[in-house]
Amino acid sequence: MTTILHENTEEERQIRTEPFEQVKEEKRLLYDETESDPGKDMIGERAFSYAWKHQGDYTLEDYYALPDDQRSELIDGVIYNMSAPTITHQIAISQIVRQLANYIDAQKGSCLVLPSPVDVQLDCDERTMLQPDVVVACDWNKVTDRCVYGAPDLVIEILSPSTERKDQTVKTEKYRKAGVREYWMIDIERKRAVVYDFSCNHSPVIYGADRAIPVQIFDGNCLIEFGEILGYVKRLR
Repeated sequence: MTTILHENTEEERQIRTEPFEQVKEEKRLLYDETESDPGKDMIGERAFSYAWKHQGDYTLEDYYALPDDQRSELIDGVIYNMSAPTITHQIAISQIVRQLANYIDAQKGSCLVLPSPVDVQLDCDERTMLQPDVVVACDWNKVTDRCVYGAPDLVIEILSPSTERKDQTVKTEKYRKAGVREYWMIDIERKRAVVYDFSCNHSPVIYGADRAIPVQIFDGNCLIEFGEILGYVKRLR
């Protein structure tokens, strides 16, 4: 059974409780990552061909009408604009994908590892479409050429200043309720990973740079070398 590392710190107590106690407030504050007004507004900075709507009223039709170069997510009818990822962000994604894919190939497994950008129609409805940084889907019936339809087995987000609050609150709750088995938040700046094993409990385990991270959907037999990922990032800096 996994345990909480450094359980007595105030910061980590906040990590455990915040996603489930403040989701409604965060959704009010986070309607758009680039706009300060969560009321009636256009999506992003450019005028589009469809009419204005209130945040909370958008659907997949609106999501698919966005320009191809506009990175966005749709969560419960709210569209969140997303900035372009940094090179550090992309390095972390590529290394995680490499380690996961190497394990799956070595085991002759059938799970599919997909890096962003990939659409995940998490709730199988018309009001939510996410773009996680990394997903692992072991049920090929959920994988279409357009998106992953339903909850992946594993979701990994690389935290950034513009998405950190949303990843820790709104998206954590969405993944839990949708049936994602395991959810990671990788914090490169703080050199730590927060891991939720939703199939067992709702409390996260926090790993530092000196620890390999076991992948619970593979019964802990796959270990992601977090220090190795940070080492690649360090080369850039």
